[in-house]
Amino acid sequence: MASQSLHFLTPVNPSRSLSSSPFLRPSLLPVRLRLFRSSAAAHTPPPDLNPSPVPVILSSTNGIGGVSIAAAASAIDVDAVTEAELKENGFRSTRRTKLVCTIGPSTCEAEQIEALAVGGMNVARVNMCHGTHDWHRRVIRQVRRLNEEKGFAVAVMMDTEGSEIHMGDLGGFASAKTEDGEVWTFSVRALKAPLPERTINVNYDGFAEDVRVGDELLVDGGMVRFEVIEKLGPDVRCRCTDPGLLLPRANITFWRDGSLVRERNAMLPTISSKDWLDIDFGIAEGVDFIAVSFVKSAEVINHLKSYIAARCRDREISVVAKIESIDSLKNLEEIVLASDGAMVARGDLGAQIPLEQVPSVQHTVVKICRQLNRPVIVASQLLESMIEYPTPTRAEVADVSEAVRQRADALMLSGESAMGQFPDKALTVLRSVSLRIERWWREEKRYEAMELPDVASSFSDKISEEICNSAAKMANNLGVDAVFVYTKTGQMASLLSRCRPDCPIFAFTTSTSLRRRLNLQWGLIPFRLSFSDDMETNLNKTFSLLKQRGMIQSGDLVIALSDMLQSIQVINVP
Repeated sequence: MASQSLHFLTPVNPSRSLSSSPFLRPSLLPVRLRLFRSSAAAHTPPPDLNPSPVPVILSSTNGIGGVSIAAAASAIDVDAVTEAELKENGFRSTRRTKLVCTIGPSTCEAEQIEALAVGGMNVARVNMCHGTHDWHRRVIRQVRRLNEEKGFAVAVMMDTEGSEIHMGDLGGFASAKTEDGEVWTFSVRALKAPLPERTINVNYDGFAEDVRVGDELLVDGGMVRFEVIEKLGPDVRCRCTDPGLLLPRANITFWRDGSLVRERNAMLPTISSKDWLDIDFGIAEGVDFIAVSFVKSAEVINHLKSYIAARCRDREISVVAKIESIDSLKNLEEIVLASDGAMVARGDLGAQIPLEQVPSVQHTVVKICRQLNRPVIVASQLLESMIEYPTPTRAEVADVSEAVRQRADALMLSGESAMGQFPDKALTVLRSVSLRIERWWREEKRYEAMELPDVASSFSDKISEEICNSAAKMANNLGVDAVFVYTKTGQMASLLSRCRPDCPIFAFTTSTSLRRRLNLQWGLIPFRLSFSDDMETNLNKTFSLLKQRGMIQSGDLVIALSDMLQSIQVINVP
């Protein structure tokens, strides 16, 4: 069966010096545009990949059968769940919105983590507000073992505690329930467990000096509220005005005369001494992302990235800025630009700005992150009721739907998966709602008219950006089944994701760690595959491997891109 291929060779401005560019070979320097038809024979795989009269035995390098042909160099690693989805339902069935799950007491065992991965978890988050390094090390290594043995590509995100004002550990209890009118004592004394009844430790020594009688205390982003009624030396007695569930290490803010009291918080460092110890731990354990709490400026992100680069020369760790304070909003664009991604932490953010502003701020952060080509996570209280109940409220479903409709890269479960009674069901809700809203978007052909500003910092990057923009438009107009991108840095895969094409993006990379980091970005299905600079060979090899696994079929239409050659090909699978 004949196939069509449209091959663009990038035009180059002769006045620009590109001899040092790793993406442009001398053979590509002349301006050429070729359109040609080729027979199936033109795409015949080279001899080493041709079908043999002797059955080829497929073996696996990652615990899942059917991965490689003849040699490790021909192996292809793909997420087992995605592979099953593609086989059963085809290209259009794949979920584009990624899912982040916080691992906690409810989900820390190997079989529980595997259940989350099977349910669609793309990133496992460990929250350094809770647990010891030994506990987190065990979780991280269980995720790594799962990837190696069962063929997943689950990334690990370590979330720092930050230096804002926090509660203590509740004397070892998992939670504490408050009732309306109860009087609780917030103390800066170094009390040891068991704590006196209705007593809470506070980590900030100046707490009793700074608060005043009549101030309103918001715990965990306002999930519980207290009014200060008395100060007794290091103790502050407060009456509960909005009852709820107190969780260990919850954030505390206080308001006076309708305004947030933030002078002391503004003086606290973004990264505390404990955070630096946790960051060293994360580097040693090889986490994929470090999320920084209460970021105030881009300077903090740049400082941390320099620190990581000096101690982690053989691999990369991406830095995610958590947008959860007034200071973050004041410096939003510079923070997003400096970081490798952002998280809209709506819980703590809602304690620092009026509640009615949270939806518009979320929309703004998601939009800016996409424009600047940074993945964005919408987090906090997505399905809060599912901590205790097996079904979400309809309002929570609408909230999740709106985040998907805004085209956020990822959604995150916090307490729902860490300490909730129904973590698997909560993940199922996120997955099913994401799939339904994405399908509705495609059925309605709602291609956004969002203007995507140029983000390239060099002429070579500009070429890549234009190629990806064009490829996304072509994918939508031609109704292609998938876009293939061969990338060694992840940049072109990220640029394609930014365009939000109607079809899935198969991102092929030689790096296992890059494959995991790409798993956070919208629409990307990351594969690990050894490939060369020869696109014809790469395509023949990829088609052969994916066809043998039943993931593509002859006649499927794909667009293929490469960041080595900066080229586009439109081709039918032979």
